Amino acid sequence: MAVALEDQKFTLQEVLDTFKLCLSENKEVHLEHYVAGWRGLVRFMNSLGAVFSFISKDAVNKIHILVNHLNSETGAHYVTVQSMVKYELDNQLVDLTKKGSFPESGCRTLLRLHRALRWLELFLERLRTSTEDSKTSVMCSEAYNESLSQYHPWYIRKAAGTAFWALPGRAQFFDVMNVGEPEQVVAMLGDALPLISEVYQVTEDLYIQNNLLELP
Repeated sequence: MAVALEDQKFTLQEVLDTFKLCLSENKEVHLEHYVAGWRGLVRFMNSLGAVFSFISKDAVNKIHILVNHLNSETGAHYVTVQSMVKYELDNQLVDLTKKGSFPESGCRTLLRLHRALRWLELFLERLRTSTEDSKTSVMCSEAYNESLSQYHPWYIRKAAGTAFWALPGRAQFFDVMNVGEPEQVVAMLGDALPLISEVYQVTEDLYIQNNLLELP
């Protein structure tokens, strides 16, 4: 039986490689590589057990929606995030102010991943600059409170706060990266995070320009 992509072993190198491919020379975000990068991030979350399941399960659902768009007869319009936004807005395929006919629009779907990417970016940056006695639960909670929590109802925020206390220590996080010694992990995070950050910022700017950051 084939192993689902989200269940394969995580390596930080793979995420670094896919996010390197995300941006074109003129700073357009290739959706196929964005999705591939997210598949790697889902493997990262899954490799730490059930702690992040409330985020990773939703991310897998959103990945599948975007892949369906890419593979559809209108897939040519979904090659980049920029072309997707233009196509869906031009053809009124996005629910802009209230939930309606397009709950699986590419714009709405990607926005959910975009918000979660900010949380992971903030958390991994804290991990990169942490010391041996830094608490992963605190780092993760701080990153969550600065980003994703504002979009979650209180019961999810409460469950997340409880789940984060069950996180393994810094050493196990570094082991999961499958890179090598801690200093090698820190160095590779130093390479990967600016790429993730730039993809995030290009997407953020695009959504601001088109008033898409608060899609229902």
